[in-house]
Amino acid sequence: MMRHVTPQALRTDKGSDEAVIRELERAGTPPEAITEQRLPETVPTRLRRVPRELGQIVLVLQGGGALGAYQVGAYQALHEAGVEPDWVIGTSIGAINASLIAGNAPEDRLERLREFWSRMQHSPWAELLGAWPLMGSLATNLTTITQGIPAFFRPNPPAFLGLHMPLGPESAGYYDTSPLARTLSELVDFNRINGRETRLTVGAANVRTSEMRYFDSRDMDLDVRHVMASGALPPAFPAVRIDGDLYWDGGILSNTPVEAVFDDNPRKNSVIFAVHIWNPQGPEPDTIWQVMNRQKDIQYSSRAVSHIARQKQIHRLRHVIAELVRRLPEADQKTQAVKDLAAYGCLTRMHVVRLLAPPLDGEDHTKDIDFSPSGIRKRWKAGYADTSRVLEMAPWSGEFDPVEGFILHEARPGVMMTAG
Repeated sequence: MMRHVTPQALRTDKGSDEAVIRELERAGTPPEAITEQRLPETVPTRLRRVPRELGQIVLVLQGGGALGAYQVGAYQALHEAGVEPDWVIGTSIGAINASLIAGNAPEDRLERLREFWSRMQHSPWAELLGAWPLMGSLATNLTTITQGIPAFFRPNPPAFLGLHMPLGPESAGYYDTSPLARTLSELVDFNRINGRETRLTVGAANVRTSEMRYFDSRDMDLDVRHVMASGALPPAFPAVRIDGDLYWDGGILSNTPVEAVFDDNPRKNSVIFAVHIWNPQGPEPDTIWQVMNRQKDIQYSSRAVSHIARQKQIHRLRHVIAELVRRLPEADQKTQAVKDLAAYGCLTRMHVVRLLAPPLDGEDHTKDIDFSPSGIRKRWKAGYADTSRVLEMAPWSGEFDPVEGFILHEARPGVMMTAG
């Protein structure tokens, strides 16, 4: 069931996102263009495919360490519904998951993802330690901090000798990530990525210029360094050198790489599944422990709500320009001045399905290093369930304002909001 609601009504509905409504209002979305649907309560057994006439399928994955297990569940639901991405974009753990998807044949992707995440798990004894009273996640994550994860990273002993210890620019980190390079080399076929069957884009931050760089398989050959650079979060992990420049984790500049789709040239009709694993909304913290958790959520959600609202506004203006040009006399349309202005118009349409991972009970600011089997399992399951429900609902199948070039489908716990 779909009903039209006003922003005021949405603010009183359980699961609604007040900030999303405010931003969409500021971007010019009229109240009558905002609809709300209740998500199915159970995971469906039959899922809908996304019609190909809607354009390319894009999967966008945030960075967030262990939180990336939610993304794998989301991909599994897409895969089982026969929805394989044409383009995968990621930052940090999102770049790693993206490379495992783009770097394998569709029939092998889930197996490779499962293998990677099984290698990421804490040992069973650490899981048992965390189950003791008063221990919790701090105890289970202590093994990650002190010992690393064998298939991911290990301590870099010289880094612990002092903050001013000279380590070299490509070794200046508390951990050595060469184990991750070996893991990715075993599980990702970079020849397949560079064959460009599925486009891969990974974001990294240039250490020297502080500029975001998107390494794109459409424009260049990629290798393990590009994925490693996207996940080189300082000061834990050292920078990665590519073509003379050092790169850090793209999340320190933009952890939500959906902008790569919006700024792509040429623009294409798209259905974009943007999988967010950090919560832009949250309660007011009243302890330092809660402050640390909320600070991370705010930092790594990367102002996603306001960025999406601005893009919605920009795409609407592109449609308006195209419509105004169409209304000009044919003789005027042929002049060079009008042609130059018309180039700013665009009639492409993007459906953005924004999935937001729910917080787990008791999680804190160490949640991104919670590689416990139970933590991975819960997040994977949540991603699968949320995406399955969205696919069953197929929010892109409705009627929308023809002037709108950007239609946001916001999946919150139990609720789907559509603005378009």
